[in-house]
Amino acid sequence: MHRVNVDELFEGKQSKYALVVGVAKRARQITQTFEEEKIVTEDKPVLLAIDEIKNHELNLLEPDEDEL
Repeated sequence: MHRVNVDELFEGKQSKYALVVGVAKRARQITQTFEEEKIVTEDKPVLLAIDEIKNHELNLLEPDEDEL
């Protein structure tokens, strides 16, 4: 089972909302790519997106302090 340390994932981020939206959006992109290229895999798109963020392969745009 794949366990994610949320505190580690949230480290350096201002907004949990931005983190959740970023993971969801990237997971949808991964799913679409798998469907277009007819890739069959056991990997879950959400977990792949989380790993990309955790490994700093994907940067999230976060709201400014005055937008929070």
